[in-house]
Amino acid sequence: QVQLVESGGGLVQPGGSLKLSCAASGFTFSSYWMYWVRQAPGKGLEWVSLINKGGDLPKYANSVKGRFTISRDNAKNTLYLQMDSLKSEDTALYYCARGSIDGPRGKGTLVTVSS
Repeated sequence: QVQLVESGGGLVQPGGSLKLSCAASGFTFSSYWMYWVRQAPGKGLEWVSLINKGGDLPKYANSVKGRFTISRDNAKNTLYLQMDSLKSEDTALYYCARGSIDGPRGKGTLVTVSS
């Protein structure tokens, strides 16, 4: 069955960096566009970034453009999100999703940006 496991979250100070990973299994990873979405406390789901099957067409929400970098390693069935210059408003539960914003996702990894 489809399994997506996010990791790499934690507590970081404003201006700091984190790199999230999403390990995929149970499907042909290279056949799907992949997404990062997030949910801040008390708010709805927000699209963060997406990447095409080949990994050469990343797209970003305006709120993270220039600070976050999405990538993938199809040989390792893994999706990444490098997050730099983190802000308090980036605090959220981060999920990877398969195929669409509403696609299957994992349990998420919590990112807390606070001094």
